[in-house]
Amino acid sequence: MDTALLQSIDFKLHNRPVPDSLPSGIASFDAVFGGIPRGCVTDIFGPASSGRTSLLFSLISEGIAREEFCALVDASDTFDPVSAVAAGVALSRLLWIRCGGNAEHALKATDLLLQAGGFGLVAMDLGDIAPETVRRISLASWYRLRRAVENTPTTLVVVERAPHARACAQLAVECARSRVNWRGAPGCSLLLRCVEFTAERRKPWRPACAAMESVALR
Repeated sequence: MDTALLQSIDFKLHNRPVPDSLPSGIASFDAVFGGIPRGCVTDIFGPASSGRTSLLFSLISEGIAREEFCALVDASDTFDPVSAVAAGVALSRLLWIRCGGNAEHALKATDLLLQAGGFGLVAMDLGDIAPETVRRISLASWYRLRRAVENTPTTLVVVERAPHARACAQLAVECARSRVNWRGAPGCSLLLRCVEFTAERRKPWRPACAAMESVALR
């Protein structure tokens, strides 16, 4: 009886659907990564001057170009509107929340934004918060953010020096500076032409690396 019942049941593994993604606006990055997944947490991490902010600005600019509203939770008040505008960010469609160096306020603000909905991209910039402070963020807080963004069209990006969302992140991208290009003759005055960066996927672990470039402002 039990054997017949088991044989009548059609056991199937149901694959989780591949989430929609937000293009980064950087052709080399999108060709390798396919953009940043929506409805998920994405870790973008690396040291200062690693290209993490350039990638973030490009994501915000792309979201705004798609007529979506974006929000930036600036934990350390380091956002530079002038550089953002030069990178193509329309400030009229960006909600900028300053947290004065308080990581707990940044977490709370991000949670409220996700619960409210209506944003195509929510970014929490913890890049200038001391690593020991970020490490004190509980795993339960990260799970709360993951649950808040699940099954929504919102892209949640966390910018850090090291990946701390851990198991809660669908995608983790490590940024690093690869080369600085100068313009001018050796021995004379040199002008910065551009900085080249790399972005490597650390989660899910499948080898993938994209080259990016940030042109110096004139």
